[in-house]
Amino acid sequence: MQMNNYVGFFRVILTLVVAMGLRIAPWPGAMAALNPDWVLLVLIYWSLAIPERVGIFHAWSFGLLTDVLTGRLLGQYALAYSLVIYICLKLHKRLRQFPLLQQGLFIFFCLLLSQLLLFFIKNLQHPAQLHSAFWLPVFTGTICWPLVYGALRFVRLSRRIK
Repeated sequence: MQMNNYVGFFRVILTLVVAMGLRIAPWPGAMAALNPDWVLLVLIYWSLAIPERVGIFHAWSFGLLTDVLTGRLLGQYALAYSLVIYICLKLHKRLRQFPLLQQGLFIFFCLLLSQLLLFFIKNLQHPAQLHSAFWLPVFTGTICWPLVYGALRFVRLSRRIK
């Protein structure tokens, strides 16, 4: 039984690594602005599905890795991910009972909070203007949530990850 838990958790980490690959994948031209924050979406799913196994430490760790991979200021993704996952952990019992559409609304606000925090940190470094492309990852991430939810739920249920 213990070995199965380690294998299951390895699959959780593997899904996060795949999400990081999607995060830094080269997207053609205008599609780059549409690239949602895959890592945060996957972290949100796992923190809602298995909150006792995926939490703030994982959010912080994968946030630091995302900072390094994207070349951003070290700690900004870690802070944003940790804050969002903290909120998810506090509300996970309620959120699991919501239909997928209502979860999508919550995901929208989580992604928006993350983007606003990242913009605030970027604005502290040097003044920046808010462009319309700023909002696109929030919308595309919200639209992609049912796909991420379905794919990760399939992984979790088919592999009996607990």
